[in-house]
Amino acid sequence: MIIEKVVTNLEKMDTNEIKKRHIEKVYLESAHLMKRIQRVKTDHGNELGIRLKEHRDLLAGDVLYMDDKNMIVIDVLSDDLLVISPRSIKEMGTIAHQLGNRHLPAQFEEDDMLVQYDYLVEELLQELGIPFKREERKVKQAFRHIGHSHE
Repeated sequence: MIIEKVVTNLEKMDTNEIKKRHIEKVYLESAHLMKRIQRVKTDHGNELGIRLKEHRDLLAGDVLYMDDKNMIVIDVLSDDLLVISPRSIKEMGTIAHQLGNRHLPAQFEEDDMLVQYDYLVEELLQELGIPFKREERKVKQAFRHIGHSHE
């Protein structure tokens, strides 16, 4: 089966509509959410080709296939993350500036900043005294690097 478009996302669906279908999952690393063309295998051993026509990243909860009884859904494997919890706008600005200089992509969940684990960033956070913890956590979208040069 070749998947060319995402049907919907579980967050947009009525709970009863989800419950009446058998769910088969495709587990992806967060970095693979950016790939429009890939070959994957479901948790039931079925192989799929993904060739999205639309220029978009996959998201956790994206429904790749759905009929009256079944659906195939994207799930994301946990990432090794630094969960940064600044106590003030100054700490947020300081760490955001430092991470920006390193071109590290970040995501935000409520008051936490999430970055993929890096021992140099861990040392920097310790040096600056900014609260953080290292955690295995699922993210909903890929960490995207933004192209930039210092010219």
